[in-house]
Amino acid sequence: MKRILIGLVVVIIIAAFVGTGYFLYQKSEEPPIVFETDQPFRTDIIKKTIATGSIVPRKEVALKSQVSGVVDKLYVEEGANVKVGDLIAKIKIIPNVVALNNAQAQLSTAQINYDNAEKELKRQKELFDERVISEFDYNQFLLDFKLRKQEVEAAENNLELIKEGSSQKTGNVSNLVRSTVDGMILDIPVKEGTFIIESNTFNEGTSIATIADMSEMIFEGKVDESEVGKISEGMELALSVGAIEGVVFDARLEFISPKGETDDGAIKFDIKAAVSLKDDYFLRAGYSATADIILQKAENVLAIKESNLIFDGEEIFVEVQVSDQQFERRKIETGLSDGINIQIAQGLQENEQIKKL
Repeated sequence: MKRILIGLVVVIIIAAFVGTGYFLYQKSEEPPIVFETDQPFRTDIIKKTIATGSIVPRKEVALKSQVSGVVDKLYVEEGANVKVGDLIAKIKIIPNVVALNNAQAQLSTAQINYDNAEKELKRQKELFDERVISEFDYNQFLLDFKLRKQEVEAAENNLELIKEGSSQKTGNVSNLVRSTVDGMILDIPVKEGTFIIESNTFNEGTSIATIADMSEMIFEGKVDESEVGKISEGMELALSVGAIEGVVFDARLEFISPKGETDDGAIKFDIKAAVSLKDDYFLRAGYSATADIILQKAENVLAIKESNLIFDGEEIFVEVQVSDQQFERRKIETGLSDGINIQIAQGLQENEQIKKL
């Protein structure tokens, strides 16, 4: 009995050692490697570069006053559509003291000359009626009288313009600001009561309003110097506007600056592109936008993921599946790439499988 128990214990110990050894062997054995595969597919490949900028009107005009003074009345609001000649603002004239004094002095001088010319004309008229002087001599005094009268009228109009900004006699008005173009009021930087400066040779003057034609918009952006050599006028752009999600606007490149500017340590070149508007969306001036400039485009071509390529010097390969988990290296020729997908020009068929790398 004792021997039987000892035998059982020995058998159990041996079985435990065998089981432990088998378990450790299985744990140490590596599982077989299973390679995933990809299949060529057809797609459109677009090679592009990116430019950032904004949407602005092609034609934008700043209206300014011909006279200095205070804004007396504003007749429009931002967003209003106006036509050429529409009244925008009225300016209350605050005359320049020196100019006012000069105008008053000119009027006084003109009036004195006129009074003298009138008296002399009456005297010469009497002499002419008595046949003392000739008609030619009399006409000289008549002409001088008319000139003096015209000088008085001009001095009166000048004084009135300086004081009021308008002249009732001549119809000249300088204190009314009218639109010079058709368009939309984008900005009115002044308020009623604001003092403004006239526009003249020596200063730009105060802007009363900014008007733009919103039916013709352009994209203004910048392109890095490393990309500017790849683009040319006439190229297509796809505009993504930050304020209008999910909508792409078409545009066409029409200007590339011949001179670069330093921007955040990099040389960049200004570009402009004409935007094709959509009836359902209103593009506001100043919207930020990103432009994808299409450098090359290949439609419905056979392609694979660029990450599956194998480079050996100047040659390009892929591993093509020949049987279950069996692959062979094959040389291929590629075409256009967008950085993710690459066109297959030769070496692969659409129904073949390649190793996924």
